[in-house]
Amino acid sequence: MTSIRTHRIALIPGDGIGREVIPAACSVLDAALAGHGAQLGYETFDWSCDRYRREGSMMPAEGLERLREFDAIFLGAVGYPGVPDHVSLWGLLIPIRRGFRQYVNLRPIRVFEGLASPLRIADERLIDFVVVRENAEGEYSEAGGRLNRGFPDELAIQEAIFTRAGVTRIVDFALRLAATRERQLTSATKSNGIVHTLPFWDEIVAERAALMPEIQLRQEHIDALCAKVVLQPQAYDVIVASNLFGDILSDLAAAVAGSIGIAPSANLNPEREFPSMFEPVHGSAPDIAGKGIANPMGAIWSGAMMLEHLGEHKAAAAIMTALATVLAESDTRTPDLGGHATTTELADAVRHALQTPTHLAAST
Repeated sequence: MTSIRTHRIALIPGDGIGREVIPAACSVLDAALAGHGAQLGYETFDWSCDRYRREGSMMPAEGLERLREFDAIFLGAVGYPGVPDHVSLWGLLIPIRRGFRQYVNLRPIRVFEGLASPLRIADERLIDFVVVRENAEGEYSEAGGRLNRGFPDELAIQEAIFTRAGVTRIVDFALRLAATRERQLTSATKSNGIVHTLPFWDEIVAERAALMPEIQLRQEHIDALCAKVVLQPQAYDVIVASNLFGDILSDLAAAVAGSIGIAPSANLNPEREFPSMFEPVHGSAPDIAGKGIANPMGAIWSGAMMLEHLGEHKAAAAIMTALATVLAESDTRTPDLGGHATTTELADAVRHALQTPTHLAAST
C-alpha cells in the first residue's frame, strides 16, 4: 500500500473575510494534492478579535507552544472594528512572526493574463517580481513609548532597530533568491534622509552583495522606487527592503498587478527551526465580510506558496497554472475583479481548472 504524506497545518481563519477565503483555499489545496500522494491535516484555532472581546486576548498565553508542533500555519486575516489595530496585530500576528523567527516576508508580484492592471503599460509577460521584506525588526520595533499623556507637551517616541545579524540574513536570502531568477537585486533605502539606520543598511547590502558578484545590484531611494514601480514595473526582479518600506512597497505593487485581493505572502523561517506562516495580504475587509463575495485568490496563492515550502512542488505548480487558466480563459470574477462570482464559485472554478486535460498535461 502506498503511504500518504501528511502535513500538519494550523488554520487560523481569524477575522472578517479570513473565515471565508481560508475554507475556499483549503478546498483547492486538497484537490491539488489528491493526485500527488499527499494530504493536509488541519487543526483550526478560533484566535481572533471575537476571542479578544470574549476573553481579553487574541490567543492564549500558550499559543506559540501549541503552534510549534505544526508543519505550517495558514492564516486568513487579522483585525476588525471595535478592536484597535495595534491590539489585534500585536496580540496575534506579530508574536507569531517574531516568536518563530519568521524574518522573511515574501511577496511575489505578477500580472496575470486576463486580469487588467490599472497601468496602461502593464504586460503579463514582463511584470513578475518579488518583494523580500525584513519581517522581524526595523521600523516595527517595540522600542519607544509615550510621555505626558493628556498634556500639551505629550510626545511619542518610536525607535527603529536595525541589527547587523538581522540585515545580513534578509539580504543574504534576497541574494540567494535573485540567483535563482534573473540575477538582479534592488535594495530600497532612504539613506539621504535617515542618517543612521539606512546608511547602515546600505553598507551591509554592499558587503554581502560583494560576495556574490554575479548578482547585479542597484540601490534606490524608496520614494523614487515607488514611482518607478508604477512607471517601470518590468524593470524589477527581486527587491529587498526594511520592514516598513517592504510593507508599503508590496501593497503598492499588488495594486499595480491589478488587485490586492490576489496578493499572497509567506512569513518564512528559512532555517525551518519553527513553522512558517502563509497569509493573503488583503486584510479582514469588514465592509464585505459575510457577503460571500471575497476574492479567494490571495489565499489560494498563499496556499500554493505553503505547498512549495512543504516540498509539494508539483501540486503548487498545478495551483498556479489553474489560477492563470481561470483568469485567462473564463469570466469568473469576484466583484473586486469586476465580476459577480461568489467566493465559492471562484474557488470551484480553480478546482475545475486543476482537473482539465490541458492543465494536467502542463503540471505533470
